Amino acid sequence: MRRAIVTALALALFAGAAWAQNVRIMGYGGNDPAIVVRLLDEVIGDELEAEGITVTYEPLEGDYNAALFNALSAGTAADVFYIPAETAPGIIATGKVLPLNGLVDTEPFIDSLIEAYTVDGQVYGIAKDFNSLALFYNKDLFDEAGVEYPNENDTWDTLADKLRAISAYSPDVHGACFNANYDRFGAFALATGWQPFDEDGRTNLLDPAFVQAVEWWTGLVAEGAAVMPSDIGQDWGGGCLASDNVGVAFEGAWILGFLRDQAPNLQYGATYMPIGPAGERGNLLYTVAWGVNADSRTATPRSASSRRSPAPRPSSGSSNRAWRSRAARRWRTTRSSTPAPLRPTPTASSSRAPAWATSGRSSSAPSARPG
Repeated sequence: MRRAIVTALALALFAGAAWAQNVRIMGYGGNDPAIVVRLLDEVIGDELEAEGITVTYEPLEGDYNAALFNALSAGTAADVFYIPAETAPGIIATGKVLPLNGLVDTEPFIDSLIEAYTVDGQVYGIAKDFNSLALFYNKDLFDEAGVEYPNENDTWDTLADKLRAISAYSPDVHGACFNANYDRFGAFALATGWQPFDEDGRTNLLDPAFVQAVEWWTGLVAEGAAVMPSDIGQDWGGGCLASDNVGVAFEGAWILGFLRDQAPNLQYGATYMPIGPAGERGNLLYTVAWGVNADSRTATPRSASSRRSPAPRPSSGSSNRAWRSRAARRWRTTRSSTPAPLRPTPTASSSRAPAWATSGRSSSAPSARPG
C-alpha cells in the first residue's frame, strides 16, 4: 500500500516535465527525514533517477503548522508537504492544496482516512500512515510490585486497581501518566458511549457519559494513582515510561523507536486499551497525509501516455490549476523498485509541532492528534 501511494504521487506529479529537476518535500523533523528518504529510495528511486529528478526533504522543526501556513502565505512552500489531520480544514481552505481526485485510487483506504482530507467531494491528501493507541507498561515495575500485568480483559475498574497498587509500591513510582489533552483522554471519553457531536454538530461536555470519563481520568490523578507528564519533568507519555518511574502510558507505535533509543534496557509490554463502561474499548485514529502544492510549477500531474516525452509547460494562475486537474483525471499508476540518491536538508527557519503530533512518535489523527 505505501509503495503504491508514493509511486502514484511522485510519478504522477513529478515525472515527465523537462524543467522539473528538483522536488521539495516539507515534513516533520525528528526521525522523519531518514524515514522518508529511505522510503523514497527503496520504492521509486529507479523511476526518479530515470526522469532526472532529485528530491530534497526539508524538515520543519518546532511548530510545524505555523511554519507551513507561513510558507504557503509567502509562496515558499514545498511541492509536497505533510497535512496533519487536525489542521487539514484550515490548510485546504487556503486554496493552496491540489485536489488529488483521479491520481490515486482511494478504495483500499479506511474511510475515515479519506474523509479527513475530503472537502466538497475533492480529496486533498493521501494518508502516508496511520496509528492508534495501546497500553504500554513497565514489566519490571509490575514484577517488583507483585501486580498482574495489564491485559486485554481489563476494565477501567480493574486497571485502576492495578495503577493504585503500583503507586503504593514506592513514593517515587506512579501508576500511570495521563496527558491533559483530548488526544489521549478522548479515547476514554468514547469508551463511555459519548458522542463528540450531536445531530446539530454541537458538543455536549455536560453529557453524563463525558463527565464520567473526566471523573475517572482526573480522579486517579487526584488520588495519586496517576500523574501528568509535567509533574515528573516530562512532556509526554513516552518520556514518562522511559523514566522507569511510571507503570503505564497510553501511546501509539511511535513510542517504539523512542524507547529503543532512550530506554534501551526498559522491559516493557503492550496490550489493548481497557474496556470502558459501555462495554467497548475507546480509541482514536492518528494520521498525516501527503498534500501537493497547487502553486507548484514542478509537481504537475500528467497523462500516463506522456511519460516518455516532456509535457508542455502549463501557464500560471487558474489555467495552470485547470490543466493539472485535467491531467489528473487521465493519470494511471505504474510500479517499480530500485533506489536513486536522495538527500535530506535542514531548514533553518522552519518549525513544527512536537514529533508526536502526527508521525514521529508519528503518525496523526483525523479527529485528534497524538499528544
